[in-house]
Amino acid sequence: MSQTTLEQKKLWVLVSTIKENAKEEDMQKIAPAVIDLIDDWQSKGGIMWSGSFDDNKTGMAVFAATEQDAKSLYEKYGKLCSGTLMYYLYQWDAMPILSLL
Repeated sequence: MSQTTLEQKKLWVLVSTIKENAKEEDMQKIAPAVIDLIDDWQSKGGIMWSGSFDDNKTGMAVFAATEQDAKSLYEKYGKLCSGTLMYYLYQWDAMPILSLL
């Protein structure tokens, strides 16, 4: 891997929250597709750390990617989840609270 590629990668944070009107069936429908999306990301050498918060409605994933790859992942995620989840993509340094962790 070239040094240029490494320099272009940044940390990104994808935060998702279940919409108030979402049903359990909605979550069950999108779960396999989201798992496939993450598996595809990892099979191409990408690393992603994810977990849920105590409210059992919100989750966060942190991953390293170029801006183009992060936006592509975000678009794919949106196509899968837009009816069920509210989701936001942030660059790590745009979220100062996370830098304190």
